[in-house]
Amino acid sequence: MNVTMQSVNFTADGKLLDFTQKRLDKLDLFYDRIIRTEVFLKVENISGKENKIAEVKLHVPKETFIVKKQCKTFEEAVDTACSSLERKLVKKKMKPKAYASLKFF
Repeated sequence: MNVTMQSVNFTADGKLLDFTQKRLDKLDLFYDRIIRTEVFLKVENISGKENKIAEVKLHVPKETFIVKKQCKTFEEAVDTACSSLERKLVKKKMKPKAYASLKFF
């Protein structure tokens, strides 16, 4: 899986990037046809504590999943975003495929 990471309004350190990469690699266990993943880590300029945003775009054949989570830390935001993506990938894998080429008449 090809992973692209961008940090907005801050400079991400190596530990955060490694954590994000390892967490995204676990998504291959749920769906093996992931094409690429784009991760945007943003810091919002607000006075509240929950100002860290992780936005993950996951590209699979014929579909794109987008999850955006806002939390106190980037690790928590990435973890909750990946948990949401895991549920979506399991749903996609379990969904019956439509066979348009079969004709019943």
